[in-house]
This record gives sequence, structure tokens and C-alpha cells, in this order.
Amino acid sequence: MGEVRNKLYELSFPSRWGDMDALGHVNNTVYFRYFENVRTEWLTEQGFPITLDNGAQGPVIVDACCQFLIPAVYPVKLKVLMFGGVAGRSSFNSYYELRAAEQPDTLFCTGTSRIVWVDYIKGESIPLPESIRALLPV
Repeated sequence: MGEVRNKLYELSFPSRWGDMDALGHVNNTVYFRYFENVRTEWLTEQGFPITLDNGAQGPVIVDACCQFLIPAVYPVKLKVLMFGGVAGRSSFNSYYELRAAEQPDTLFCTGTSRIVWVDYIKGESIPLPESIRALLPV
């Protein structure tokens, strides 16, 4: 049984020829870029753009994982869904699904990352902002 998750965001976009590798499918490293894109779009929408101008605090990723299920092959329109797990004091797990936008039953991969809120200057974790915590399951 998995952790309780709330859907936080989704982002659709076309695959790019340059995302492919020599085997003709999306390169395994690019999936992490897709997760990063949906995460940074969501954070920006929440008022936390990834910049030091944000009061010198924000998220860092302390681990990331991807389970590759079937290859995504160019051309395909993709959709990444992001979910958030139960919040700890300063962190939460984020979960991702990469699907074919026009065939939502087609699941290319799933992924996770642990997001920790930190004070960039001190290099220490700090409590999650209440506005982020409010979007996560209890």
C-alpha cells in the first residue's frame, strides 16, 4: 500500500527529437528533466520560483528515482502528473507519472523525489511553508 497522495500539478508538452537516444526512445536522463519541469512550474505557481531572490530559502532534492516501464518514442505528446505525499517538518515525497497526453492509459514511467525545504545561506532544513503544507495530504 502506497502513501496517500494529492494531485498537485500536471504539465503537457510534445517530445523533442533531441530527447531521443541512439536506440530511438527518450533517453533515461531526460525523464528526470521532465520531473524537474513540472516541479519548478508548480513551485513557481505557488509563489516559490527557484531563485535566491526568494529570501534565500526554498527546495532541494535529496533523492530521485524513476521506474522505466515502456519507452516513449518521438513524436508523442507527453503529460507529467505530480503528486505530493504527507508532509514532514521540512520535507515531503513527490511522485510523478509520465503518460501519453492523448492516450492517458499509456504510462511510460513513474518517479519519486524527496523535497526538503532549506535555508540556502545556513545550509539547514527549515519548516515547510504553510502554503505548501496546506496542499499536501494529512
